[in-house]
Amino acid sequence: MSARPELAHPRDHAIAAAMSRTLTALSAVVQALGDGEHTLNLVAQRTDHAFVTGRTDLSIGMEPLRLAVLDEDEFCALRMLLVFALEGSTMRSAVLVATTAAEPHPRACGWYLRGGWLHPLDTDALQAAVIPCSDVAAVLRQVYPAPVLLQLPDSDEEAPHA
Repeated sequence: MSARPELAHPRDHAIAAAMSRTLTALSAVVQALGDGEHTLNLVAQRTDHAFVTGRTDLSIGMEPLRLAVLDEDEFCALRMLLVFALEGSTMRSAVLVATTAAEPHPRACGWYLRGGWLHPLDTDALQAAVIPCSDVAAVLRQVYPAPVLLQLPDSDEEAPHA
């Protein structure tokens, strides 16, 4: 017997439903962020207590609607992690943080995942998370409340894991 716990394997229909929710969630995030250069960071803790991360850079234009992904592999990895985080059976918790390039400081907002969807993260918690360590050269980010993302009901889906 392995000393490392095994991850549960979600059913195919649960993954398919989470993939659909992921597309809806990413569309809502893109619309909420609007014009600009954005970085999405996803940090999740698996049920075996390991941490996994994903990061992608996006350029968004609203008129006309334009989405440019700077690295397809990074985007696909983040999207895959978001699918499993929204499905829930292999992830304990997850947070998605969006940083927007802005002057004089970049801006950041974030969402935590619960019940198969993204919910606005408390700004105090996010502020504490994005403060650079004193011995690290990093840019200070201005934190703002994340918008509530509209969740469309999936009628053919079983209840997501909490």
